[in-house]
Amino acid sequence: MLSDKAQELGRLIGQSNEYQALKRANEALNGDRDAVTALQRMDQLRHEAQQMIERGEQPTAAMEQELDQLLGKVQGSAIYQRFIAANENFDKVMVQVNQWIADGIKKGATSSIITLG
Repeated sequence: MLSDKAQELGRLIGQSNEYQALKRANEALNGDRDAVTALQRMDQLRHEAQQMIERGEQPTAAMEQELDQLLGKVQGSAIYQRFIAANENFDKVMVQVNQWIADGIKKGATSSIITLG
């Protein structure tokens, strides 16, 4: 029963307007070659900087400058902005869903009614 209810919840979330908007925004972002390239380079720079920090070194000024330039480029993209907005909206839905689940758990834990199935 629990797995059925969880699958039903997942199906409903997948059909929600917020999830569908996130899916479309993600597909659009992945279709923007410039944005994808910039995001990948940003990830690479962050990884390199993290490795340097772990070795006790400071990331170079050139790395920081490149990261700032890429960040400005990506944040200025309308496609990226739509993705961020859709992601935030979906996150809000999931916070609410998690709250509803937590409320249900509290109610279920104090209920004297036992259901089997």
